[in-house]
Amino acid sequence: MKQWWQQSVFYQIYPRSFQDSNQDGIGDIKGITARLPYLETLGIDAIWLSPVFTSPNVDNGYDVSDYCGIMPEFGTMADMEELIAAAKKVGIKIIMDLVVNHTSNEHPWFKKALAGDDYYKNYYIFRSDKNGLPNDLSSFFGGSAWEKLPTTDEYYFHLFAKEQPDLNWENPAVRKEVWQIMNFWLKKGVGGFRLDVIELIGKIPDQKIIGDGPNLHPYLQEMYQEVLAGQDVVTIGETGSVTPLTAPLYTDPKRKELAMVFQFQHMALDEVAKTSKWNLKALDIAELKTVLSQWQTDLPPEAWNSLFWSNHDQPRILSRWGNVRDYPTESSKMLAILLHMMRGTPFIYQGEELGMTNQYVDDISQLDDIESIHYYEAEKAKGTSDDAIWRAINAKGRDNARTPMQWNSSQNAGFTREDVTPWYNINPNHVTINAENRLQNPESIFYTYQQLIQLRKDYPLIVWGDYHLLDTDENIFAYTRSYEEETWLICANFSSQNQTISQPYTAEKTIIANYAHDYDKLDSLTLLPYETFVVQVK
Repeated sequence: MKQWWQQSVFYQIYPRSFQDSNQDGIGDIKGITARLPYLETLGIDAIWLSPVFTSPNVDNGYDVSDYCGIMPEFGTMADMEELIAAAKKVGIKIIMDLVVNHTSNEHPWFKKALAGDDYYKNYYIFRSDKNGLPNDLSSFFGGSAWEKLPTTDEYYFHLFAKEQPDLNWENPAVRKEVWQIMNFWLKKGVGGFRLDVIELIGKIPDQKIIGDGPNLHPYLQEMYQEVLAGQDVVTIGETGSVTPLTAPLYTDPKRKELAMVFQFQHMALDEVAKTSKWNLKALDIAELKTVLSQWQTDLPPEAWNSLFWSNHDQPRILSRWGNVRDYPTESSKMLAILLHMMRGTPFIYQGEELGMTNQYVDDISQLDDIESIHYYEAEKAKGTSDDAIWRAINAKGRDNARTPMQWNSSQNAGFTREDVTPWYNINPNHVTINAENRLQNPESIFYTYQQLIQLRKDYPLIVWGDYHLLDTDENIFAYTRSYEEETWLICANFSSQNQTISQPYTAEKTIIANYAHDYDKLDSLTLLPYETFVVQVK
């Protein structure tokens, strides 16, 4: 059965950085509502909204203290209800970012646990050990995953910051609380959930099992039965270790778990294998072709994947794998066309459609992200050079994605009033890279994204077609999509050098391209830097 989310394009909003409506320097819910006409013009179908729940903001909202409340900085529940209703009127669904692997240490459940309430203590993972740490598991943010209570021999478990204690999903009462939270938001009219680090909920810390624990899939099946059955909503599981072979365990409809997965295999290709995200290497285009193609060909048709280059945890894709200095327009269009012609549900991260880039930093005072701050402090303690530390942070730090949205060329980029200090640095290049400029230029990257979104609505081939990777030189990424009697050739020069291709097809019409060239002669064609085209062939 074909689902709406298989034929949709999603747009992720990081609320703190999208639009400030009350001039306090912080993006908010009313700001999102005010910008719905812009998103309607772009053509997207759903908004993935990063957390707006009540939170102390240790990890920018991914530490929740009240799942049924709205962070005052972002507005009120009335504002949220208005956004859901206004978005619905223009055909846009709101997808909540649900963080239920852990809570904030300010959540009432955890406060009661610390006060000695055994009922709520079992909501979390506590261990007693007079000899020291229960084991050597590490937090993803650095240091031990066990935090000692100051007055006892007890420790609690946290895979992220110590202010983010992990929930004990083995406790049925915890799962029931989560089902109630989900039902609360479904009654508000949301279109589904993005489930943060959901593969971690089956963890067994005592056995050092973190991801993909033995009870993970039974928990997700219980979620489906208790909450999702009969609901026309989407569930998107963030699953860092999933592969094309294991993804059907999550997304095969017969298993009644999730709608689609977020996988990160392609996002680790510029990292030294099995080390840290901060240990960098150059992107190998051949590896990228292999990984993306495996997700196209090895994933069974009944399973479903997401397509993305960027999100709130990743650096800007144009800075990462494009060419900001010499070919910003051409390379950003190349990346967009290459990905959006694949099978799966595309996700655009705010500003990606404008060609927003990373922002260079060189002082710890310029950092906001807790992960980058922990990395900086740990590397300084090791004696790592400043150059090496900043090279890694500028390449992979999460703050890169969190600079405020660039709406125009004014002092604060239209994000907030000019006499207000924004919560985080505005990228200086907003003077030229901004929505106002892009909308005025019919050849801009914005209109490429708009066209790609419309093409997905118009052509079933993009959604359902077969995929075949073509054998080409390393820097050429070429594949075909075929559906019923129609075949398209997608060809991208993933380099700053001219490349020659030869393909045994006859072009019938051009679907989209980032250069105004004639593609009649595919048997001998020289592609300019980052040149990318899609043609219907026979």
